Amino acid sequence: MTYCVGMMLERGLVFMSDTRTNAGLDNISTFRKMSIWETPGDRSITLMSAGNLATTQAVVSLLDERSKSHDERAPSLLAVPSMFQAARIVADTLREVIASHANTGQRADSSFNATLILGGQIKGGPHRLFLIYPEGNFIEAAKDTPFFQIGETKYGRPILVRAYESDMSFEAAMKLLLVSFDSTTKANLTVGAPFDFHCYDKDSLKTGQTGRMASDDPYFQSVSQGWGDALREALDMLPDFSL
Repeated sequence: MTYCVGMMLERGLVFMSDTRTNAGLDNISTFRKMSIWETPGDRSITLMSAGNLATTQAVVSLLDERSKSHDERAPSLLAVPSMFQAARIVADTLREVIASHANTGQRADSSFNATLILGGQIKGGPHRLFLIYPEGNFIEAAKDTPFFQIGETKYGRPILVRAYESDMSFEAAMKLLLVSFDSTTKANLTVGAPFDFHCYDKDSLKTGQTGRMASDDPYFQSVSQGWGDALREALDMLPDFSL
């Protein structure tokens, strides 16, 4: 299982993804689920993936190869004029990979599914965020839907819905996302640290602050412990039920 979140802020975009993959309780591995393409001064594009690992790795590899190709006919994330066109390229590539797997005899609507979050900015346009489905269609984040989740979404969603503010700082957004990821990892063992993150500052047109946070990171531990203590304190402050 996977958990990834892409969040739209007035200041820019924040991305976070876990790194755990598993094929049974005795086969757990760590894989990076976040990829970044950039041409400093022109564009920065971030992709996160959830679903079949072979599918998502094939999508990223194809996007990489086509971005390095000198063939003008090859769809490249480093050449498209807008984030909408970038989303179309990624969606078409995902559909292409799933279709190729389907032709081997298994159905793509089960084993080879994948869902993607794509966000970034290309010179001349605003920073944008998209959710791309296995069928190749996609939707864009807006004021009413300012963040996207993929993978194991249900445990980490309540805190995002309650605490998100469009004008929050990157520091506050990171704290919020870590609470969301902490809630998810405590409820589902198939999601786990380390967590990769990227904070993209709008109009910078280059990769922003990136990093990887381990489960024993002192800040993450303080957030996890503090959130647990705050929940217990809040529960104690509520009136008891009368029998």
